Amino acid sequence: MTTSTPAPPPTAAPAPAPAPTPGTGHAAAHHGELLQGVFADGAGRPRAGLVTLPLDGPGTRAEFTPSPGAPADAVVVVPAGRTKAARAARLAAAVCAARTGRPARGGTLRLTGSVPLGLGMGSSTSDVLATVRAVADAYGLRLDPGTTAGLAVRAEGASDPLMLDERPVLFAQREGRVLEVLGPALPPLLVVGCLLGGGAPVDTLALPAPEATGSELRAYARLRDRLRRAVADGDAALLGRVATASARRAQRVLRHPDFEALVALARRTGAVGVQISHSGSVAGVLHDPAAPGAEARADATRRALAAARIPYTRTFTAGGPRPEPVRPCRCWAERVRGGRMGP
Repeated sequence: MTTSTPAPPPTAAPAPAPAPTPGTGHAAAHHGELLQGVFADGAGRPRAGLVTLPLDGPGTRAEFTPSPGAPADAVVVVPAGRTKAARAARLAAAVCAARTGRPARGGTLRLTGSVPLGLGMGSSTSDVLATVRAVADAYGLRLDPGTTAGLAVRAEGASDPLMLDERPVLFAQREGRVLEVLGPALPPLLVVGCLLGGGAPVDTLALPAPEATGSELRAYARLRDRLRRAVADGDAALLGRVATASARRAQRVLRHPDFEALVALARRTGAVGVQISHSGSVAGVLHDPAAPGAEARADATRRALAAARIPYTRTFTAGGPRPEPVRPCRCWAERVRGGRMGP
């Protein structure tokens, strides 16, 4: 008599990994830099670094819609031509796929926003960060700032620190890492924004790399120390002197013909200094909002800009605990909508 071994019960096929769903992301811009140069890192090695001036206003919104079955490198960007954002989408999809076990998918990336291009306000980084966040959202993830910074640098070669919180940091833009947290917040500032060179875009890639000579490192170390003290003491006047010194050093490369006129009118209107984008044409006249007559001084600055034929853009506050919304002038908004401030 023979006995048969019962067949094992059939095993259920593993459920297919869910496809990513459409995701959205947003990223802000900035208003150029307060300090930019070459600084020693913790090991004493020279590193390019910068401290940005935050701007609570323009930004980029990204929508990423994955296409089922599309290869990871098949990313269509609307509007066309945003190659850095397309690269960021592919890189982010690979990271998110590895973390979730889902396949990396291409798709359609739509970018909208009001960050003018080519003025040094971080438009590329804003596009890239919004894209990374949209792709991560499609995979149900929220990537940490370190991972996001690494992806941004890989996508565009250098990145502004827009993925971090609003604490002032000295940021190594070509490495995507913080060299120093300068303190909890910048001193409060009242900024009257403008455009040097008539707002002509600056080709960042054509600018020479900063020198790392001993004298340069010592000069930027002094500015770094003064900015650290300005943040610790809430000293807007000292911050203004640091920003002006950094802007003046940048003129060796940028050579804006109206820079000295900007410095002169800032002095006449009682400002604490000026700041610029070290890779663009956006600039700001810095006032201490706690000083008597600060609003009147800002009004005088706007009149002085008009007299000097330097285009005014916006007045906003930065630093302190709660920055107020920006107040763009109508001409700025019209230039952005009309496409005269970027491609």
